[in-house]
Amino acid sequence: MSTADRLTDSLYGLGWSTVKKLPEPAAVRLGRTIADLAWKKRGKGVQRLESNYARVVPDATPERLAELSRAGMRSYLRYWMESFRLPAWSAERVRTGFDPKDIHFLTDGLASGRGVVLALPHLANWDLAGAWVTTKLGTPFTTVAERLKPETLYDRFVAYREGLGMEVLPHSGGSAFGTLARRLRDGGLVCLVADRDLSASGVEVDFFGETARMPAGPALLAQQTGALLVPVTLWYDESPVMKGRLHPPIEVPESGTRAEKTSVMTQALANAFATGIADHPEDWHMLQRLWLADLDPAKGPS
Repeated sequence: MSTADRLTDSLYGLGWSTVKKLPEPAAVRLGRTIADLAWKKRGKGVQRLESNYARVVPDATPERLAELSRAGMRSYLRYWMESFRLPAWSAERVRTGFDPKDIHFLTDGLASGRGVVLALPHLANWDLAGAWVTTKLGTPFTTVAERLKPETLYDRFVAYREGLGMEVLPHSGGSAFGTLARRLRDGGLVCLVADRDLSASGVEVDFFGETARMPAGPALLAQQTGALLVPVTLWYDESPVMKGRLHPPIEVPESGTRAEKTSVMTQALANAFATGIADHPEDWHMLQRLWLADLDPAKGPS
């Protein structure tokens, strides 16, 4: 393991061991302080966040974009402070920490026995939403995690999410799709963060007027298993309670090839994501390149 990898792993370990012991008000203050310091430094992540917001809010002035990026960094650090502390939250704190609208799209779908795919963008805190599902609804689910470097950091994330009641599969290795399909055919729940896919298998979509790629997996799983595909968007307000909305299920088109159906369904997913992101852009934690026009073939995605 390189020195940089060891440092990264140690910093995350420190976060989970130390931040979770802080009183909530202290954790909130710490998160805002770190966010404001990072924003003032205007590193690559902050600049990319601002560039992405410029597409979401195309008429924003430079001053408005700066305000948005500062709020975006505060939202991003709120996500991390909450995530570091989630393992120490009581069941009651988890149950009262999220207030989603139209949850019936999930509960009715599960009651029907069809299985449900919940697909989310990088909005607010998807880990908290997942913990609420396992705690408040008592519903286990399966998700996929990208293999991080160093491997010890990936192991930390898997242990963290499994501790919240999730079954976590590695993104690489090729067996994840089959396992997800089996869970859905058994009437289970799958949750996937699905607003960025830079692989060759990503589906091109129109996203805020420009071309981006999103993963084909959610649409393919719905087609192959008969599960419902339900978009979810999340946001923060000034309260300690995260808000969310489940959107109506995306139907499988009656005609067309598998690729054509996947394209139509993924575009519908992108449209639902865009609605939530446009309403709460500061809660979209996209600090990487997303649109194809931003990708430099010589350097690869970042």
